[in-house]
Amino acid sequence: MAKFEGKVIIITGAAGGIGKATAKKLAEQGAKLALVDLNLEAVQQAVSELGLSEANSIAIQANVAKEEDVKAYVKATVEKFGKIDGFFNNAGIEGITANVEDYPTETFELVLNVNVKGAFLGLKYVVPVMKKQGYGSIVNTSSGAGLIGSPGFVGYNSSKHAVIGMTKVVALEAAPFGVRVNAVAPGVINTRMMRQIEKNTVPEDAEGARKAFGAAVPMGRYGEAEEVANVAVFLLSDDASYVSQSIYTVDGGQINQ
Repeated sequence: MAKFEGKVIIITGAAGGIGKATAKKLAEQGAKLALVDLNLEAVQQAVSELGLSEANSIAIQANVAKEEDVKAYVKATVEKFGKIDGFFNNAGIEGITANVEDYPTETFELVLNVNVKGAFLGLKYVVPVMKKQGYGSIVNTSSGAGLIGSPGFVGYNSSKHAVIGMTKVVALEAAPFGVRVNAVAPGVINTRMMRQIEKNTVPEDAEGARKAFGAAVPMGRYGEAEEVANVAVFLLSDDASYVSQSIYTVDGGQINQ
């Protein structure tokens, strides 16, 4: 069923595991996609892998923490497709693993710059387009780390708590205009980011760290990017027409155990 036939969706962090998995599901359901990533070659490769054409996609290089880049990807999408039906505000980085006294200030600033400022700028420039249209759905990518404390992750956890705060505020601001804003909060997902977190956490035994992370999940395993994509696609769809200001955990039951 082509639930997204004719609909235009922007995805940031589109070359990453969750971004690309979401793009794949949306493309299969007829969406036109604006795929945004810092790595232009990687996002162009994603376009090729997904079998997208110039008629139904655009690959855009952008640093989501730079205001002019964000303005540019929103403008390019509207100029090509005429509207924005959905926005998967997904780009993010993990930073390093270190206790607060050892956490470099410049790394903390970098993580917040991408994860918080990047998400904020996306909202700042997409929401007005949707308000003018009188409809739209936004899904922000937070994390299970945005709901709990995780020793060693002061930068990442802080940034993902902020994304949840933005989701709640902007959902209330946008609701009178027919615009919905929700967030997904993935747990341990089998992506590049988790490979790096495993290495950062136990440099001498990343595989051991992976097993320990998986064992801590009630379902006993890592999630897959496609499982997060399923929830993001639902929230972007008309099936979620009365869902806003909600935070959907995709974590095998870990956060709320």
